[in-house]
Amino acid sequence: MKKLISHLISGFFAAFLLILNVSAQRSNFIVKENIPLDSIRLSDPCILADKATKTYYMTGTGGMLWKSKDLQLWTGPYKVAETDPNSWMGKNPMIWAAELHEYKGKYYYFATFTNRDVKIDTVRGNVIERRASHILVSDKAEGPYVPMQDSIYLPANMPTLDGTFWVEKGKPYMIYCYEWLQNWNGTMEMIELKPDLSGSVGEAKLLFKASDSPWSREKDENGNVVPNKVTDGPWLFRTKTGKLGMIWTSWVYNVYTQGVAYSKSGTLEGPWIHEQEPVTPPDFGHGMLFRTFSGKLLMSVHSHKEDKNGRYIRIPHLFEVDDSGNKLIVGKRYLP
Repeated sequence: MKKLISHLISGFFAAFLLILNVSAQRSNFIVKENIPLDSIRLSDPCILADKATKTYYMTGTGGMLWKSKDLQLWTGPYKVAETDPNSWMGKNPMIWAAELHEYKGKYYYFATFTNRDVKIDTVRGNVIERRASHILVSDKAEGPYVPMQDSIYLPANMPTLDGTFWVEKGKPYMIYCYEWLQNWNGTMEMIELKPDLSGSVGEAKLLFKASDSPWSREKDENGNVVPNKVTDGPWLFRTKTGKLGMIWTSWVYNVYTQGVAYSKSGTLEGPWIHEQEPVTPPDFGHGMLFRTFSGKLLMSVHSHKEDKNGRYIRIPHLFEVDDSGNKLIVGKRYLP
């Protein structure tokens, strides 16, 4: 009997170690604790201040999740996105610019998914992979986030990215970018969502084009200075005076830069009027806004700088923001 029990215990322990090993292979990361914000390498940082758990949750490109009680020290990363390997995303999609939104008692994971094994177009020598903004859902801020009813929100023949969330007159919308790689003049667009965000409704509508920007810059093939063709990272907000605005990111030559536009009508339909100058310092972009549990409005962005080896290093940063007037004013760096 003792030998049998010993074998059972040994077998159970071996199985337990196997499960741990498989889990480790799948995740391929180590959860760390008490990591300072500026020690994390993360593009497109989005922070959800979850009142239910009194916890800040941060995600972004890569799709992993970090947790913090004070914005200063973080624990993570955790894998929280569970995609369907039989869907258009494939077995191991790349995840860009993930966002978390709480809406009607559930939590939604907006992100850009790319299936590198599927090619949808070739334009000017650039092969364009299957890429689209999509939404997952969870009952908890910490996930896991799983697929919903519709497998496709946006047209399969168009590369789209950086989808974000806005509610207007009781209707939910996704605002996203149609990537410049296909049309060489990126656009900002919107599409209505189903009431439970499980799919999209109707056709997309154009909000503005990259070429509408007065502050972005690049040189075309003839050496002429023109607006940059990139649209990136939309985030909508309303000032305390009721003005609807959108921060979004492009480039001034090789400098990652964030601007702001305001809707003349006060609705998503626009027209969208762009401020003449960027809203944040050079080399900061893809921002979003959130309020701390004490009510302070902050902007989360990443810095975008090249190291001596030519690699881009992207680090999350926080800025103080004033929205009391008609226009958003970005203040000094916020150090928790």
